[in-house]
Amino acid sequence: MPVTRYASVTIDGIPHVRQRPDFCGEACVEMALRWQGSSIDQDQVFEAAGIDPSLGRGVHAQELRVAIEHLGFAPSDASTTVAANDPGSLEAQWGALHADLLRKVPSIVCMRFDDRRDVTEHFRLVVGYDQASDEVIYHDPAVAGGAYLRMPRGRFLLLWPLKYASDRWTVIRLPLVPVQIRRTAAPVTAMSPARVAQHLMKLRSTVGISGFTVLVEPPFVVIGDEPAPVVRRRAEDIVRWAVTRLRRDFFDRDPDRLLDIWLFRDAASYEANTERLLHRKPSTPYGFYAAESDALLMNIATGGGTLVHEIVHPFMEANFPQCPPWFNEGLGSLYEQCEDRDGHIRGLTNWRLSSLQKAIRRGAVPPFETLMAADATTFYEKDPGTNYAQARYLCYYLQEKGLLQRFYRAFVANSAADPTGVQTLRSVLGQQDLGAFKTQWEQWVLGLRQP
Repeated sequence: MPVTRYASVTIDGIPHVRQRPDFCGEACVEMALRWQGSSIDQDQVFEAAGIDPSLGRGVHAQELRVAIEHLGFAPSDASTTVAANDPGSLEAQWGALHADLLRKVPSIVCMRFDDRRDVTEHFRLVVGYDQASDEVIYHDPAVAGGAYLRMPRGRFLLLWPLKYASDRWTVIRLPLVPVQIRRTAAPVTAMSPARVAQHLMKLRSTVGISGFTVLVEPPFVVIGDEPAPVVRRRAEDIVRWAVTRLRRDFFDRDPDRLLDIWLFRDAASYEANTERLLHRKPSTPYGFYAAESDALLMNIATGGGTLVHEIVHPFMEANFPQCPPWFNEGLGSLYEQCEDRDGHIRGLTNWRLSSLQKAIRRGAVPPFETLMAADATTFYEKDPGTNYAQARYLCYYLQEKGLLQRFYRAFVANSAADPTGVQTLRSVLGQQDLGAFKTQWEQWVLGLRQP
């Protein structure tokens, strides 16, 4: 077959962009967009593709085609096939790519990263050709300083076809013909799909999520080792249910970062995976919020009450970072046993009631001023055994009197002047003497019953 000589051509001025993990295609599109004067980045390219971020990967060729058309490039087929024993077919594909280069149209190609058989497929941006050396000129998003790199054309033609079948090879190319380039896109946030996908890729590479079902319930990623339908039901019926109602009644802002909710099917899984993930044993058989790891870890076999409790804490951090322990734990524990009432979350009496009633009868419940002034060390480590229950049933009292949301809003607004909430409680109750109120409250608590 006669050798075709191709003219030298280089498209100058295309910036190089370093990819995020597995976002090679997205980064290639960002390079072309920046060359066209757009500010859209690879995360926004990912989002333009519209794929499910819970897949935890970058876009594939057909998905990338959707993105580039959405962002203002001309439609094109992403792939074609060539006969394995017909080098002329592959040469024709190169000829079409070269013809586009002459028109100042770069192309994204998907090819093997190198000639190892098990190597990952990789997107590169072809920006030129040098006739004298017979080299393809390209941008590689995986390489620092990967602008205007060179590869012998023979090697390029070896790596370009994806040999999924022995007789037919797949050739992927996306020419970037500008039509009406979009200049901007919605800003990317911590909860945006691209960040979710990147977060899951990091989890997969650092701690491993093989064998787990992964679902996105903003601002959480739910990761469970029960059967997928069960994990989905828990994500919707517990996580989504609670988040929707907590937002409605209390919290205006979501946490500013993704958090993982790990749902372990039983005690053995909970204990083993907590050690695997956090390198320590769990301190409770039910579940807990590990703020330093942005994770909630649950033995979901014990029920969903602890999960709803722990969901309160990251929301409180985002909306009321100065919240003292008594109210943080009081509101969280209020919803350990809860229900929906007309679209709002309502705490019910629960197992903490009997121990509180016994403490009241012994005269062992501290003044509210003492409870509310307790710092973290005092509340958690010097607990006389009543702190959680006293805080919970104070919140329960406020709820039952229709005052809980009013108290929360006023406490947040006045927290600089009233860091413990004592003055706010007096104001909301319309009662200055909290000692007298405690006597009244104790009699009310003694009249409660656990279902």
